[in-house]
Amino acid sequence: MFNSGQTRKFQHDLRVASILSTAAGAVNSASFFAFDVLTTNVTGHVAVLANELVAFRWHAGYMKLVWMFAFLFGSFLSGLLVDLIGRKYPRFSHTIPLLLVMFILSGVAYFGDQYYDYSDGMIQLFAGSLLLAMGLQNGTVTQVSGSVVRTTHLTGLFTDIGIEAAKLLTRPAEESMAKLQRKFILHVVIVLCFFLGAIGGGFLFSKFLFKAFLAPLSLILVAIIYDIIDFQSSKLQKAIVQQNSN
Repeated sequence: MFNSGQTRKFQHDLRVASILSTAAGAVNSASFFAFDVLTTNVTGHVAVLANELVAFRWHAGYMKLVWMFAFLFGSFLSGLLVDLIGRKYPRFSHTIPLLLVMFILSGVAYFGDQYYDYSDGMIQLFAGSLLLAMGLQNGTVTQVSGSVVRTTHLTGLFTDIGIEAAKLLTRPAEESMAKLQRKFILHVVIVLCFFLGAIGGGFLFSKFLFKAFLAPLSLILVAIIYDIIDFQSSKLQKAIVQQNSN
């Protein structure tokens, strides 16, 4: 799907990361409103799991463990799909995982209103499926960007921004300032878009309940369509350059 390796364009990465981080922020906020569960990272779940075990609340601890595994399995599945599909159809290796994320979000949007009050088990299933989806998205984007971009959680990004801000002040000779500036801008934009997506997700859920998950679904679709257009444009430009050189 996305342009990868040395041929990736900064503007392309910036736009796609902006769209997907906005989607992740919306999912995280809407899922917190819906289930009181954060679904785009596992850091908090590790701490809660420890507390549940200390308090001998085995079932609650078990569910936190399942949610953590769901995010892990999503990342594993993204790696598996990217590798296996990429061997034969490299053009679609990153599209398929994101389509799967869209499928999960559509399921939550459709079934959420019908089964939300059915049982605690359904709530746990919905939350777990969203953690799976965000693991899929984060794993896919991480592979695409060569571990430069992550769109579902901010702790590492805040660390990167702090380090990069310090380097921008000290101007280390061994690192290109232009490259450092691009990374800094990219990470700041991701944080801002995640925050804006969270505001939007919370507002939409308060108005439309589970239909709010259709908003991040639409953003992911926009990212896929944008990438297809960008790919075709790059392909056309290469063909023109090659034709002119001949």
